Amino acid sequence: MPYVLLAFAIAFEVTATLAMRASEGMSRLGPSVLVVAGYLISFVFMAKALTSLNVGPVYAIWSALGTIGAFAGGVVLFDEQVRPLTIAGAVIIVLGVIVMNLGGGVSRG
Repeated sequence: MPYVLLAFAIAFEVTATLAMRASEGMSRLGPSVLVVAGYLISFVFMAKALTSLNVGPVYAIWSALGTIGAFAGGVVLFDEQVRPLTIAGAVIIVLGVIVMNLGGGVSRG
């Protein structure tokens, strides 16, 4: 169950980040409301997940998958460019999360 909560946290964080891009500097009401609500809900889900998972690896997973999700969403929704160096950075992020999980796992205790 904590991994489901973490997945929801990531999904809401990515949604909020993409809404921030769509808000045009927080000047459009709908996307701006989605930004605030999305981050708030994301933090609530992550806080719930942290009741049974270690904070370091969970934050690494949350931020890494959020970064990759925002990157992919930017490409799909806003026609942002994909460059080889950006893809290399995404791979490095994923490798970093794997290393953190090998070093300490995500279960508390």
